[in-house]
This record gives sequence, structure tokens and C-alpha cells, in this order.
Amino acid sequence: MSVHINGRAFTLSAPATLADAVALLQLKPPFAAAVNLQFVPNTRYHHTPLSDADQIDLIAPVTGG
Repeated sequence: MSVHINGRAFTLSAPATLADAVALLQLKPPFAAAVNLQFVPNTRYHHTPLSDADQIDLIAPVTGG
């Protein structure tokens, strides 16, 4: 299946979850995640199925001022 993560196309083996997408990018916390503009709590990553063409946003906090 093809998904977009932070605007870039990636291929995941179906069935896939948000946890699989996070693992693909090897992100380290803290970060926030959304699928198709809907926030997903980190406790739900393994239980959030992905579909072909989903838009995933993984956003790390920015510090400083």
C-alpha cells in the first residue's frame, strides 16, 4: 500500500498500522501523529489501521524562541 508521510510517498506492506509507519521512519519520541488530519494518541498507534493513500503527519516539537 502507498501512503504519504510528511508529504513523501512510502510503501508499506498491508495490513499496516500507524505503528508500522512510525517504525519505518525510526522516529524517537516526543512527536505527535495524525492520520488524514485526525490526531492519534500514542497509545493507539498499534490499533490504528492504515489504508492506501492515507496522509500521515508525524510532527516533532520545536524548542527555542
